Amino acid sequence: MAPVATLLWHALHGSFEHWAHLAQYVLPVALRNTALLLAGVGVLVSCLGVGSAWLVTAYDFPTRRVLSWALLLPLAVPTYIIAFAYLDLLHPIGPIQTLVRDILGYDSPRQFRLPDIRSLPGAVFLLGFVLYPYVYLTTRIMFSSQAASLLEAGRILGETRRSVFFRIALPMARPAIAVGVSLALLETLNDIGASEFLGVQTLTVSIYTTWVTRSDLAGAAQISLAMLVLVAGLILLERHGRRHQRYALTQRSRPLRPQTLSPARSLLAALLGWTPIVIGFVAPALYLLNETVKRLGSAGQLSSQLISSAVNTVSVSLSATLLTILCGLLVVWVARPSRRPSALFGIAARFSTIGYAIPGTVLAIGLLTPFVLVDGLFNHILSLFSRISPQLWLTGSFTALVIAYAIRFLAISVGGLEAGLARIPPSLEQSSRLLGETSAGTLRRVHLPLLRPAIGAAALLVFVDAMKELPATLLLRPVNFETLATWLYAEAARGTYEEGAIAALGIVLAGLLPVILLARTQFSMEKKT
Repeated sequence: MAPVATLLWHALHGSFEHWAHLAQYVLPVALRNTALLLAGVGVLVSCLGVGSAWLVTAYDFPTRRVLSWALLLPLAVPTYIIAFAYLDLLHPIGPIQTLVRDILGYDSPRQFRLPDIRSLPGAVFLLGFVLYPYVYLTTRIMFSSQAASLLEAGRILGETRRSVFFRIALPMARPAIAVGVSLALLETLNDIGASEFLGVQTLTVSIYTTWVTRSDLAGAAQISLAMLVLVAGLILLERHGRRHQRYALTQRSRPLRPQTLSPARSLLAALLGWTPIVIGFVAPALYLLNETVKRLGSAGQLSSQLISSAVNTVSVSLSATLLTILCGLLVVWVARPSRRPSALFGIAARFSTIGYAIPGTVLAIGLLTPFVLVDGLFNHILSLFSRISPQLWLTGSFTALVIAYAIRFLAISVGGLEAGLARIPPSLEQSSRLLGETSAGTLRRVHLPLLRPAIGAAALLVFVDAMKELPATLLLRPVNFETLATWLYAEAARGTYEEGAIAALGIVLAGLLPVILLARTQFSMEKKT
């Protein structure tokens, strides 16, 4: 809660003349662009996610089983990397437009060129194709678990397959769709690299430029509060949209048997299914690989700055992962149901995970003042016992980044560990305590060995998300401290795409790890079904 309170304090103590300027010239454009971006991305991820989930659930065609997990691959590509890749791929003299002109018989961009990707529609297109897996994953699970008897009853009562989808399957999947869309929209709000690369002035970009370019911390805090209101509105809208969505099955459900398609329709289904994968993963990944090979072929070795950025990325991500898992374990263990925690513990556990809903730029601004106060306190205490000169202990090191990552990704740790703890029978803890073991000893000797798979999965997700985090890293990193994400951002800002391709490829390869984990989990569930 400290970052939110700090934002409020800075906003109220800022100059209201600046607020009037922001309200007149900055906020209207940023709010309009943000609202249009959210609306466009929401519609696109819904269509892509729901359509692809129903395609691989209800129909059988060649490559369907591969497609069912390959549709998750765009999750490995951060939003700023897909913008980075397509800015070069879709450049007027880039490979795609050059190929199109050669096919159509044109000689130069003056005769024919595609619409500029640096636009709001371009941002909607790219973000939609990289964020649709959030909707696909939740909706696919819902479609797979729906009882085939309900859909067959609709067919018996005279409904067509299209009508069964729109009147039975889709309404039942609305809660899952709402969750997936809300996650995609929160990622859209957190994005700063893609929006800035594509020339879209969103609230996130406005916060960054107001603080860094104009050195107006109070103005940035005021915009951040407006953004927090938008985040809260999205969460409330998602809750409101599924407040009455409840259903129960009184018998064991039988999964839907996919319909075998004719050869022509099978080809069309395969093309439709693989299109978002090619756009959201294959094309940018091949581009990054090609640029990396060209860069290594010409230079012969990696630059020392890039190696240093990679080391920094791994160091800060590992430190953040360790802190986040420890904090998550503490929250889950204290608030476990068998302990019968008080309402206060339940509220505290719920509030501890709200950082995931706070965009990185907003979180960074809210943490700045608490970090400065802690640095001042450390310096004061040390001055009482030694002559060590005052230093920036938090803000001058990557400790600030580690704490920010832990706050932002604690929800991932808590969610994974809660799921793992729920699979452990309470009788094991009761038996341990009856045999004289303490609570800490029970955790160490009973629960931690059983929680290893959950801890490993949660640690992997936190580590990769920390590697990909750009907004908070840009604002809280120490001087001359680069990660792969900030290195890529700087190279893209300078227009040297071949230099940033190696860093981008490294981030994508790291992002493949949790995607493979999710795919294995989904595939094993499908085999059991």
